[in-house]
Amino acid sequence: TMIVSASRPVLHTVTLGVEALVKVLPGDRRMALLWVVLTVVPLLGWVITEPAAMTLLAILLKRRYFDQGISRRLAYATLGLLFVNISIGGTLTHFAAPPVLMVARLWAWDTPFMLGHFGWRSALAIAVATSVYFAVFRRELQSLSAQPPVADIEQPDEDVPPAEPVLLPVPGWIIAVHLAFMAWTVVNAHYPALFLGGFLFFLGFVRATAAYQSQVPLRAPLLVGFFLGALVIHGGLQGWWIAPTLASLSEQPLFIGAAVLTAFNDNALITYLATLVPNFSDALKAAVVEGAVTGGGLTVIANAPNPAGQ
Repeated sequence: TMIVSASRPVLHTVTLGVEALVKVLPGDRRMALLWVVLTVVPLLGWVITEPAAMTLLAILLKRRYFDQGISRRLAYATLGLLFVNISIGGTLTHFAAPPVLMVARLWAWDTPFMLGHFGWRSALAIAVATSVYFAVFRRELQSLSAQPPVADIEQPDEDVPPAEPVLLPVPGWIIAVHLAFMAWTVVNAHYPALFLGGFLFFLGFVRATAAYQSQVPLRAPLLVGFFLGALVIHGGLQGWWIAPTLASLSEQPLFIGAAVLTAFNDNALITYLATLVPNFSDALKAAVVEGAVTGGGLTVIANAPNPAGQ
């Protein structure tokens, strides 16, 4: 999903959508763009999954802001806010966030349930956190708005040589095909034969339409894949102490404990181990998932998409 979402047609479509939304917002367009990027785009994770939303956000932020030489304080605050917003923004559906995906089938959680119990709270939290961020860094953000914007935001891979051939404008039918490949990948994520087959067809399509495509980014998605695989292998060996720890806690301590453990073990692992605890009530299930997604922004390893954003 990260590779498909980072393709030029998809990135171009999201950019057009973001710019169209910015045009209808009042005030400085550069500030409005940053607001939309940090609030609306993380919520796209409910459609395209968290890793895809993280990839899109990282590209947009890098080209428009990080490449402008912002202060380290603002850079780390933006990165931390990005991690948190992505982690909680995927809770609008039952398939977007890895920690939710681990428990949705076993606990019979569907998208209406996620929207009613988690989604609206996540959207509110994203808006509040971003508002605090803007209030704290208002002066620096206003000075940044006075600088000329960076025009090129369609090249996702920093390893591409500077001498790029001129790419043709992306036609609508190519955008539609890319969105269809993304939908196929999301729907068949649990069926390796269909998922890998679709991905191979996607690579062939990109090669056949090379005049409209930028280089396919492979490094960051592969790093995230190895990272998550390592957590499943090594983190699963910690179940002997994490599962009893979760089982011994009541609702509020469980929320705090899940958030703290997430910082060192990845939130998907924490929720997976929670499914191994017998007789978990609905309140305890909600508490462990809430803690896991809340703590997904604490460290780079707390949420699987974080390494791509970093």
